[in-house]
Amino acid sequence: MRNTIIFFIISLLAVSCGKDKYTTAPQIKYKSLSPNSAPGNITSNNPNVPIIVINVTDAEGDLGSKDGKESKIYIKNLLTSAVDSFPLPDIQSVSSKNFQADIRINTFSILRGSPRNPPKIDTLFYEIYVMDFAKNKSNVIKTGDPLFFVFP
Repeated sequence: MRNTIIFFIISLLAVSCGKDKYTTAPQIKYKSLSPNSAPGNITSNNPNVPIIVINVTDAEGDLGSKDGKESKIYIKNLLTSAVDSFPLPDIQSVSSKNFQADIRINTFSILRGSPRNPPKIDTLFYEIYVMDFAKNKSNVIKTGDPLFFVFP
């Protein structure tokens, strides 16, 4: 009986200490990168520009663009330290408390390689975070898969 009570208390503590899925600061998770390679001469209108997909959650749903306010995605190329930001579109019609969505990020503007002379293949990783209307910064994530930037 005593062991059952101790097990119950430990189980209750483990469940109650779990991290909330929806928090005031947005939370993001890396999902995918596709395709995982790009030629050095790729153009912005090429359908094969690599896309990073992240999942975002936010308790207040205060993301997007509304009444002159803007929330953004920030992305940093870890090889070159190039940083760019993208405003999130107006999502207020679908945004609500306990908001969750997948976001697709076009990598063209931060698709830069090292200054070495070709031929070369650069291995790129990115850091990403989101800021909401209240300037709450999400966790910072790193892409889990490399992007191979190929210069023949």
